[in-house]
Amino acid sequence: MISGPPGTGKTTLAHAIASALGCPAICRDEIKEGMVHATPGFAPKPGDELTTRTLPTFFGVLKLLLKAGVTTVAEAAFQDRVWRPGLEPLQDLARIRIVHCAADPELARERTLRRKKQNPVRQAHPDPTRRK
Repeated sequence: MISGPPGTGKTTLAHAIASALGCPAICRDEIKEGMVHATPGFAPKPGDELTTRTLPTFFGVLKLLLKAGVTTVAEAAFQDRVWRPGLEPLQDLARIRIVHCAADPELARERTLRRKKQNPVRQAHPDPTRRK
């Protein structure tokens, strides 16, 4: 499991580890981005409908792969209270290791903004840099 705030390199690290091991990387954001294609007019916000659907899909994919004996690298911006219920049932299927990524906050913010400009599917996610 690769976790951490937006812009800290989670997805890059997850894909690099998966490539080195020869296994899949399952990334929560990539699942949500795929759902956006089937949801015309989607506008992201914290707790939106796609985010709610993404969580069980993400853990369902992980469970399916682990039950089949597939070594898997998973990546998401884990928040303990949200993710623990999804991780606990997987403990009997795998030796779970959590790698927490961190980066200078300004660098992470710059990366997040640059990604949104360069990749339109990144618009599936609420802007973590907006102040409430």
